[in-house]
Amino acid sequence: MKKQYFTLFLLLIFTMAQAQKDKFNLLIGTYTQGCESKGIYVYEFDSKTGDFNFKNASENVVNPSYLTVSKDNKFVYSVNEFGAQSKVSSFGYDSASGKLDFLNSQDSKGADPCYIINDDKNVIVANYSGGNISVFGKNSDGSIAEAKQVIQHYGKGPNTKRQEGPHVHMVHFSPDKKFVLSNDLGNDKVYSYEYDANSTNKTLKVKDSISVGAGSGPRHLTFSKDGKYVYLLQELNGALTTFCYSEGKLKKMGETSILAKDFKGAFSSADIHISPDGKFLYASNRGEANDITIFKIAKKGKLELQGQTSTLGKGPRNFAIDPTGNFLLVAHQYTNNIMIFKRDQSTGALTDTGKRIDLCSPVCLVFTEK
Repeated sequence: MKKQYFTLFLLLIFTMAQAQKDKFNLLIGTYTQGCESKGIYVYEFDSKTGDFNFKNASENVVNPSYLTVSKDNKFVYSVNEFGAQSKVSSFGYDSASGKLDFLNSQDSKGADPCYIINDDKNVIVANYSGGNISVFGKNSDGSIAEAKQVIQHYGKGPNTKRQEGPHVHMVHFSPDKKFVLSNDLGNDKVYSYEYDANSTNKTLKVKDSISVGAGSGPRHLTFSKDGKYVYLLQELNGALTTFCYSEGKLKKMGETSILAKDFKGAFSSADIHISPDGKFLYASNRGEANDITIFKIAKKGKLELQGQTSTLGKGPRNFAIDPTGNFLLVAHQYTNNIMIFKRDQSTGALTDTGKRIDLCSPVCLVFTEK
């Protein structure tokens, strides 16, 4: 009898452990000025069922429109997108409770930061209106030191309303962390910087740059799972360009569009991600499109169009695929909700679960371990 109870006890422990593996924290960055928002929200997300539970939220954080989490899962870094008064902030993060404790903030050294990344040594920010990149060291307590390098971009594009000057829209580590790639929507270029994590004032050094179509507006990029290819989404013309990647250099392979063939309305391409298994690529489109285009990734990085799926809201600025690949969540900036779609891992297709998180102006989704 004792042996049976012990076996049942072990089975219960194993079942509970497996259930915990299916659950993650979902961090959500928002805009705080158009509606009521506390800033950063933390939810528990069940990757088996698509269910979620509110855990915690920050207090009085201004426009944390993009977030990044430290590798050890103990700190969260956010931009505070607020024109010339923009900042970059650090928070202590208790993943068990979801509690965020403000540590400090620094001037972003450029207006309207819109993207942020970090590693053990540094926090790197793309300043959209400032047209520059700022590099901040980390203090031993996880807080952010003053900016130690600011790299200014120059130039403009043919779209006079959107490309009157440089607009850095993204910074992205290469898989080996030897380089940082940066998209500039304003001058239609993608830059590659050599990355020296330990440098005191020359963390980033220009390695190369490549021009894309005039007026295309490069916004976000992502690497293939094997690191051999880069996929670049362009906001202003809906182009999706494939590059071969090697040691900080890009070579164009091909180009397609995320627009449906019969689409004639206004659009604004936004975000791009690859499924955890590396088999499918997804790209979101705003304006009057409000959909996600799905591609299958074939041999040698080639993209095969699978079609478009409505995101069922307005302004799908950001989306995220949970670490198991079971669900894709879309943050709608203008309809104030996050739609949860079930993802078919064999076909890449998306199906509405009917589940949604209602939240003021969500614009960034990040999954972390609990």
